[in-house]
Amino acid sequence: MRLTPESEQIVAATAGVVAQHAEQITRVFYPDMFAAHPELLRVFNKANQAIGEQPQALAASVVAFAVQLIDPDAPDFTPVMQRIAHKHVSLGIKAPEYTIVGHHLLKAVKTVLGDAITPEVAAAWDEVYWLFGCSLIAEEAKLYALAGTDPAHPWRQYRVVERFEESEDVFSLLLAPVRGEVPSHRTGQYVAIAVDLPSGERQPRQYTISSGPRGDSLRVTIKRVHGVDGAPDGQVSGWLHANARPGSILDVSQPAGDLVLDESDAPLVLVSAGIGITPIAAIMEDLSRRQPDRMVRLFHADKSHDHHALYDSLRRQVLAMSDARCQMWYEEQAEQAPTLHPARSGFMDLSDIEVPADAQVFMCGPLPFMRTARLALMEKGIHSENIHYEVFGPDLWAQNPESATV
Repeated sequence: MRLTPESEQIVAATAGVVAQHAEQITRVFYPDMFAAHPELLRVFNKANQAIGEQPQALAASVVAFAVQLIDPDAPDFTPVMQRIAHKHVSLGIKAPEYTIVGHHLLKAVKTVLGDAITPEVAAAWDEVYWLFGCSLIAEEAKLYALAGTDPAHPWRQYRVVERFEESEDVFSLLLAPVRGEVPSHRTGQYVAIAVDLPSGERQPRQYTISSGPRGDSLRVTIKRVHGVDGAPDGQVSGWLHANARPGSILDVSQPAGDLVLDESDAPLVLVSAGIGITPIAAIMEDLSRRQPDRMVRLFHADKSHDHHALYDSLRRQVLAMSDARCQMWYEEQAEQAPTLHPARSGFMDLSDIEVPADAQVFMCGPLPFMRTARLALMEKGIHSENIHYEVFGPDLWAQNPESATV
């Protein structure tokens, strides 16, 4: 996968300018595209658009892909490509939509950079986009095929079988397909749930499958999002909190996601904060059944014990395993928390924690939290390649080479 020699020279000469204006370009691109194709608002997460995360993620990914094409020493873009493909499959993205995106993205480049975009420069960046788009289309076609999903009909109906109140704002839904079986999936993956809101809008959101593979059902654990600093409350999480009850029918995507439990017997370190406990809970459920003797160290931070979702099931799984240990950090009333091991007060601090240098690490939580935890683990001798993470929403870490190496 290479650019033509002519395009490679042009992209090398203009990549810096495009990168400098990339976020501005995407902020022009999205409103223009949605004005021409409002049906795409049913695919894109409006919350991520509102706070700017989706434009940042698109800008970073296109620039990183272009840099890889012209710099043989650039970081391998394949893991980012695969992660994007999984996100797209969970949202039901279709190949023809790449033509729409490409048209409006190149139009935005011309709008922002003006006369600097000659026909030759436009053609070179069009070539970059279609190498990027075709790579994603191919990867997504493979994922659809492996799951037995018709890309023209990516959503399946699931019935809410049970609902569990995990904490004041966190609840779990046990879902079973209305027809057929749950598609095969790996521990740590997620699904998207699409709901029709009272406003008439349709919006999808992605939620981790918080249970291990069961065959007949899957569990998702959802946090009702309260807006802070002027941001609105979560539309989909709020709707599901109010309306998803046993018997409700929901549109659910095929399972997706590349952060999955490995099949080795290497020591495992699980690090999470808040609702980031959901993939960790799935991993622990699976391990307690299939690898009860595997060495596991679980570290979790939360606001308080009452806010700690899925604690009871995690406790059972830790007790069922021969070499599993856990440590919690609570910002409030840690000394009063009835936890398996005495909880510590304040924010997570891994400085005095012992972990094997050959451990595989899985992390999930806010980006600043994971960056801090990652540095602490690397200082303890764990290689960066053994530290894996999941981000809820657009991935603003892996698409930024500087952030990925801190």
